[in-house]
Amino acid sequence: MLTLERAAELNGTMVKEEHLIIHAKNVSYAMGAMAEHFGENREHWEAVGLLHDYDYEKYPEEHLQHTKEPLLAAGVDEEDVRAIMSHGWGICTDVKPETNMEKSLFTVDELTGIIQACARMRPNGIQDLEIKSFMKKYKDKKFAAKCNRDLIQQGCDLLGMEVREVAEICIEGMKPHSAEIGLEGTGAEA
Repeated sequence: MLTLERAAELNGTMVKEEHLIIHAKNVSYAMGAMAEHFGENREHWEAVGLLHDYDYEKYPEEHLQHTKEPLLAAGVDEEDVRAIMSHGWGICTDVKPETNMEKSLFTVDELTGIIQACARMRPNGIQDLEIKSFMKKYKDKKFAAKCNRDLIQQGCDLLGMEVREVAEICIEGMKPHSAEIGLEGTGAEA
């Protein structure tokens, strides 16, 4: 089973850009919260989340085409590699998310982008972000427009959950790590 330490080690060999490191951590903490929701191993799901964009920095136009073989060769379990591959379903892979881990990763990858954008606009960052405020921003298609809401909805449908429910779980999972992911806020009123 993939550990957080091993995921960080592998990710560190490929991912150097700060914004991609932050994104990986956002997804990792959201995945940890989803694991708890489903009664699964938090660290394991966080590790998979941390490693999900392993090849993106070096191969953005060929995302996930340089992931499977290197990770398998590095000793990452086949089921964990499959979960990572599945987050590109319908975009750059044909690996359909089947397990709760895979469906969660597919969903939270885009969702955490909107959470991050929303939290960055607030004086207290993510620390006092409530679901009502998030949903208002989420419904505004011009806000964090690059985050694909159709994919998020598709993922939530796969999970049999509402966007609001998944977002609330992810926000709560990210809050304890606000300083590390740059979402502690400025403390100043906007």
